[in-house]
Amino acid sequence: MPAAKLLLVEDDQALSELLEYRFHNEGYNVRVTADGDEALEMAAEEVPDLVILDWMIEGTSGIEVCRRLRRDKSTAHVPIIMLTAREAEDDRIRGLETGADDYLTKPFSPRELLARVSAVMRRIRPALAGESITVGDLTLDPVAHRVERRGRALQLGPTEYRLLKFLMENPGRVFSRNQLLDGVWGTGSDIELRTVDVHIRRLRKAIEMENAKDPVRTVRGAGYSIES
Repeated sequence: MPAAKLLLVEDDQALSELLEYRFHNEGYNVRVTADGDEALEMAAEEVPDLVILDWMIEGTSGIEVCRRLRRDKSTAHVPIIMLTAREAEDDRIRGLETGADDYLTKPFSPRELLARVSAVMRRIRPALAGESITVGDLTLDPVAHRVERRGRALQLGPTEYRLLKFLMENPGRVFSRNQLLDGVWGTGSDIELRTVDVHIRRLRKAIEMENAKDPVRTVRGAGYSIES
């Protein structure tokens, strides 16, 4: 099971090194930068599973990085935890309204940040914690690589399995074909967009069941999602 990918954006070198060490020890794949512009480039090159973002950083500010990540379709769904020395309520509200999922003021305990990251990852991508995912009448066990619908085991090809897992980790969220290519086949894949449609059709066929609705929803002009 792949490690969760964290992007840590922090310009306090001592704190950055401490957090990088702690997250590595917890099994996370961590990339680090102190610069907002570089953070945006890194997120574009390889979409992270979660971003830990300091407000006051070099280059583009943390609040603006947060805003741009939310505007970009490829990173709009990525959880963001903001770190800041700003304690004013208005600043906290501004950070959350900009798109941050959580907010931690300095000084803080690295243990608390670890706990918050773990909580977010369990909520957003439970499969990374080895937990089964259930959406509607579908259940996916990432450890056993097993998918069931209404208690009956389903036979999926490896690509259809990865596609279903990606959609079930983000229920109700609509993903474009480009986002699915990045999330399922990998960033920089040279697979054609229409290949996504082919595998969506195969997935639908593999999970179809008599007297049960199709949980895979096509959103015209936008992409696909999975519904409960």
